[in-house]
Formats: sequence, structure tokens, C-alpha cells
Amino acid sequence: MELIKPGININFVGRMRQFFYFSITLTIASILFLILRGGPNLGIDFAGGTSLQIQFKQPTTVDKIRSSLDAIKLGESVIQQVGAKEKNEFLVRMQVTNHDLKAFTEKIDQTLTATYGKDSFDVRKAEVVGPKAGKDLSRKGLLAVCFSFVGMLIYITVRYEFRYALGGIIALIHDVIVTVGVFTLMGREFTLTVIAALLTIIGFSINDTVVIFDRIRENVRKGGKKSLGEIMNASINQTLSRTILTSLTVLLVLIALFFFGGEVLHDFTVTLLIGVVFGTYSSVFIASPLVLVWETYREAGKKKAKSTAR
Repeated sequence: MELIKPGININFVGRMRQFFYFSITLTIASILFLILRGGPNLGIDFAGGTSLQIQFKQPTTVDKIRSSLDAIKLGESVIQQVGAKEKNEFLVRMQVTNHDLKAFTEKIDQTLTATYGKDSFDVRKAEVVGPKAGKDLSRKGLLAVCFSFVGMLIYITVRYEFRYALGGIIALIHDVIVTVGVFTLMGREFTLTVIAALLTIIGFSINDTVVIFDRIRENVRKGGKKSLGEIMNASINQTLSRTILTSLTVLLVLIALFFFGGEVLHDFTVTLLIGVVFGTYSSVFIASPLVLVWETYREAGKKKAKSTAR
């Protein structure tokens, strides 16, 4: 199946300057927004807090649970339904840590009993994530992302050349920064689930980029009188149908997950939706043109060095 007709010749490389300006603006805007907001909106996984998993015997709603718990003034809390709807199971997360967990659970039990009645629910799990544990998780999450960048850099350098690795990694950094910026702009919490989604985006984006790099390398080996820019342009056009089909397929699955996967998957799905869009964009408009920019400046440097030596 082909959405793009064979032989299409869109001048991606010729428009790379406009796309570079757009991406630089988007990246700087995302960084500034994160700085002004004091960083992402950290969830309990990173900021610390208390998590309760409660199963009700009768159907209820998030609003009713929240209204009941507001009586003991828990502050900011996130209430999500988990599992199948008929199980009536909810996850309650609160940014409260300075308490005795057993006494706190009993207080929650009493409050819910006043609203729902005795033996109408069961607190299945209760746990506290302290500030130190949250900081440790933040550090490990950041390291996971950084190590993935280093791993990709080494892999692409070994398989191709450093210039390709540089273009691919800069495109990945662009994807992660913009995704985190847009996700934070939407007011969503940054959790371990989001870290997992970011790592998935990194894998998806670099896979798309490597497919284009493979075609570029293949076309370079064929030789000819074409410049690197012309070869890159032809390679991007030749893989365009595959790139669009792959991304559309993933997006359709993610849209289905968003609407039918339940509240617990929303943050993961939203992160991937943003990341897949920008990952596809960067694979086509950023990664390969960056390789060309690197090569252009390197060749100019060599010519300058030769002229100086003379």
C-alpha cells in the first residue's frame, strides 16, 4: 500500500531553513515555559505523596469520591478509575506524606463510610512515596533518558558515521523537550508512566530516522554525480510513504487507546500522541538536514584549512 506516488520529489532539503527556525522557536518556547512554570507538574511518583487503591461494591463516580474526601481537606488529589469499569476500582493519589499511614487510612475509611455506608468498599492498597524517594526516582528517570541518548549516539556512530549520530540525537532531544513542554502546557502530571512514554518516543523516533539514514547510505553507495543534498532529498521522498503509513498506524492505535483504554492510560497515550507527531516531523525535516549542515560546514572548514596552508 502506498499513500505517496512513486517518483514524488518534494524539496525537503530546500526548505530546511524554515523548518530549522520553526523547531528552534518551538524548542526555546518549550524551555522558557518549563522555566517559568518551575519545571514539569511533578506527580506523586516524583514529588512524593500518598496513594490509595479503593474498590467499591456499588457503582460510584470520581466526583462523588472527591466530594467525600474534601471533608478532611487533603489538598490537591488525583482520582482515577482503574481496571474494568464494572470493578468499581479507583486510585486516589494525594500530595500528603507527613502522617502515619495506618491512622491516615483509618481516617479515609471513616470518611468514606459516612458517605457510602459500612462494608461498601475495600481499601486494597495504601502506600507513601516520601520526598527522598521521589527525588531518587526523578534522578533515575532523568538518567534513563540520558543513557538512552548515549546508547543511540554510540549505536548510530558505529552503524553509520558520527555525522548521522549527531543529527539523530539532536532530533531526539528536540522531540523530548517539545513533548515535555506541550504535555506540561496541557496541565498534566509528570509521572513514571510519562518517563516510560518518553523512552518509547525515543525508540520510535530513532527507528524512523534510521530508516531514512539507511536509504541515504544506500543511495550514496550507488554513486553518481548528485550532491549529498540531492541524495538526501531523494532518500526522504523514497521513504516518505513508509514514514506516513507507520506513523498513521501508530496514531490510530493511540487514539483508540485514549478513548477506550481508560483513565489510567491517558497520560501515557497523550505523551505518545504528542511524541509520535513531533518524532515523525523531526525524522523528515530535522535529522537528515542536520547531517547536511554538519557536512557543509566540515567541507568549508577543510577548504579554509587548505587555503591557509598554501
